[in-house]
Amino acid sequence: MGKGARLAVLSAVIAAVLACGAGAAVVLGAGASGPVGEALVAPTASGGPDGRLAVAGPWVMTDDPSDAGERDGWSQGGFDGALTSVPRVANAATITGATGFAAWRGAITWYRTTLTAPRTGSYTLRFESVHHIATVWLDGRQIATHTGAYLPFEVNLRLRGGIEHRLVVRADYRYPTRQKRTGWHRTWFNYGGINREVTLRPLARSEVEAPAVRTRLSRGAAIVDVSASVRNRDSRESRDLQARGSFTRAGRVIAFRFPRVHLGPGETRRVSARVVVSTPALWQPGSPSLYSMHLVTPDGAGWTQAVGLRELKRDGRTLLLNGKRLRLHGASIHEDAEGDGDGLSATDMDNIVADLKAIGANATRAQHPLSPGLLERLDRAGIMVWQGIGPVDAPGAWTSSTPALAHAARERVRLSVRQLQLHPSIVAWNLVNEIAGNGHDDSQVAYVRDMAHELHRRDPGRLVAVDLWGSHPPSDPGLIYKDVDAVTLTNYIGWYEGADESRKAIAARLHSTVLGFTRLFPRKVTLVSEFGAEANAANPSETPGGYGYQSWLLRRHIATYRALPQLSGMLVWNLRDFGVAPTFAGGSIKKLIPNISITRGLNTKGLYDYAGHPKPAASAVGNAFRRLGTGLN
Repeated sequence: MGKGARLAVLSAVIAAVLACGAGAAVVLGAGASGPVGEALVAPTASGGPDGRLAVAGPWVMTDDPSDAGERDGWSQGGFDGALTSVPRVANAATITGATGFAAWRGAITWYRTTLTAPRTGSYTLRFESVHHIATVWLDGRQIATHTGAYLPFEVNLRLRGGIEHRLVVRADYRYPTRQKRTGWHRTWFNYGGINREVTLRPLARSEVEAPAVRTRLSRGAAIVDVSASVRNRDSRESRDLQARGSFTRAGRVIAFRFPRVHLGPGETRRVSARVVVSTPALWQPGSPSLYSMHLVTPDGAGWTQAVGLRELKRDGRTLLLNGKRLRLHGASIHEDAEGDGDGLSATDMDNIVADLKAIGANATRAQHPLSPGLLERLDRAGIMVWQGIGPVDAPGAWTSSTPALAHAARERVRLSVRQLQLHPSIVAWNLVNEIAGNGHDDSQVAYVRDMAHELHRRDPGRLVAVDLWGSHPPSDPGLIYKDVDAVTLTNYIGWYEGADESRKAIAARLHSTVLGFTRLFPRKVTLVSEFGAEANAANPSETPGGYGYQSWLLRRHIATYRALPQLSGMLVWNLRDFGVAPTFAGGSIKKLIPNISITRGLNTKGLYDYAGHPKPAASAVGNAFRRLGTGLN
């Protein structure tokens, strides 16, 4: 969706939002030559604390090529620029060629708008993601700094009612190679700016935070353990607080209460309750039933979110969902849409889910934490997610080896789990992308073991996984694999390995490689997390790089994996073509196929091209996957 369309949508909802009542806040977006009245709008992600509204725009956005904005007082809001809404990636317009190379190198972009609260009080301003280094000012006073995309951050504010407050954000996304050296490898284009929603919500004297749900099945009932943090925000008085909750579906309401807790001023405590749901409507592919969960404190502060009741567990190497054998099939995704980059609109999210459905996928995978709005759509679609969290490095690399970076790596895992743990679609937390052998060094091994133990305690209803670089397996698996539930394999037989061989030789090598992988990990859940080949119209169809070859290779992989019952899944790389560093020209495939034509700056392994049009492989994969049904048996 372009800028004009987004602003038209905003204008259409102004009247409705202004009628929301005293609890609604108002935003006046300071335009290029003065204020333009707008209202806060309903957020793309509906689940979360009650009372949230998205600060969608209009905002003013401008680049700062000389890094002179702070010196020139832009933190006070004194700059002009283009009107826009957020999320809005600043450098997504062109990602290939000389212009794309300049965009990939990054820049500094400033955003500004104004906030007007309906009454004086406490509010939380939350950013779901800003890339890469964010600095935030309110009325010229710095209120927050944050580093790293796809991780939310928030700040509590005291806003005076009826007063226009100037909100300014500086996003610095320069030096992508430096980002990579410090554990922030993007694996695709260096999109910069405010790339997810910004929300504002009023705060009450008490709050409910970070809810979690775990379901176990017993004799036809669902035993649901619900936990949450209750906070006494009163800075002077101790209080006795008892939160309550409910699950609602199709007119049926199941109410429950948490234990009463005595909290000192500013104190937070974790509470839990066990709820028995008879004859539950379970969440699973093909039947993704959802309940509306509502939690509330005595002061009326609530949290509302759609949740799914489902039991995920493993029996040795077998993965079970609601007591049935489960095998995953689908394609990995990057949050990348032409013109929007990783600042996805609601339409972009809908298109991704529609493409997954079109190929018959019951699962997807992401190397970075997905946005809550997209995860809600995957929840509703019954599409499972193999979710990467923590640092992402190049294959075989590990940059979080210093004490400071090691600490940051663990905190990134904790924050993502806290943010995303209510989504029933997420079936696994993947801690490392493409381990080589038995890990890069002792610090990587320690990270995986520490976080596996912690996640098993904190979230026992999901798998903990690591991803193995397929061309560099261990001869004898070491400690880095000891405490995880699942190991996945990136397998590029027929592309980076063997693309110059006959199809018969590729098929034989493929079978022996995957069989050897499963034998390395006989007591783990195993999947193939990546396989595929690039394809574009510039290469002869039946040769590597052509559409026909891509379709044949994907069919061959799928048939091989389907015939190995010890495998619990297969995920094509990738659903769509996506932007990468403009220096990328196909990687090592050039050594095997010197004359291959590669689209520089795009990874074209997608089943759909960058504009969202299906390649022949989309039909080939869809025909193969639809035979697999929901993946449950």
